[in-house]
Amino acid sequence: MTSATTTAAPAKKPRPTLDLVVARTEQLTPHLVRVVAGGPGFDAFSDNGFTDKYVKISFPTSLPEGAWPDGPVDIPALKETLPAEQWPVTRTYTVRWFNTDTRELAIDFVVHGDEGLAGPWAAAAKPGDRLVCAGPGGAYSPDPEAEWHLFAGDESALPAIAAALEALPADARGIAFLETPSDDDVLELTAPAGVELRWLSRDGERAGETLVLAEAVATAEWLPGTPNVFAHGERGAMKELRAIFKERGLAREKLSLSGYWAHGRAEDQFQAEKKLPVGEV
Repeated sequence: MTSATTTAAPAKKPRPTLDLVVARTEQLTPHLVRVVAGGPGFDAFSDNGFTDKYVKISFPTSLPEGAWPDGPVDIPALKETLPAEQWPVTRTYTVRWFNTDTRELAIDFVVHGDEGLAGPWAAAAKPGDRLVCAGPGGAYSPDPEAEWHLFAGDESALPAIAAALEALPADARGIAFLETPSDDDVLELTAPAGVELRWLSRDGERAGETLVLAEAVATAEWLPGTPNVFAHGERGAMKELRAIFKERGLAREKLSLSGYWAHGRAEDQFQAEKKLPVGEV
């Protein structure tokens, strides 16, 4: 009789905490606010090489009085000393750009009035405010050898898509399907001449309540060859897109697809549901 031993997977190394200071904000469109932050805390930032690099922003809304220090914050240490219900609330956002010379990074926030946590914070942010986050994480950059590129996403994915477009080689070809709340939310983006930007307005409809993105991808005439696909955004829309890509015979290794958020869910519930059937994309 033999016995088997089970080796536990090594614990993930905590990503560094970036304790940043807001330098300025910019209203990019009616529903998109850019927050630029830096300061001494930027020294902890390390580029991971991906265009879709994200950070977990911490909001001390649940912490007991006095638990959020005036000096540098150690998020892992806080979680070791506090019960889970008192941990900082986290929200996940893509780093739009970073500059090691000026020691700054930019994060674009979708804003819909008073809805949510991060959006209202960004809309009200002013120079000197703190922005505490962990990261960056990430796993995607466009394949420079791809025959062509297909991007699809709503405004939540716009920063990641914009960063990917800027990283493409000059001779890249492709189509970017970009869903926005309205025509007023169209941005000027930098992309190779061979990549067509197709802006898709919801005409005031709420995000997650239309099929405008999936219908545009499904009915479009694709370019010849096999695309390298980046499709991210609302979970239900991503499920629709996955079915379209499967019907087109796209191999899994050519596809980066996931939900950034889910209609009617705060991020805490959305993240918890990822392990359940409803959360599978």
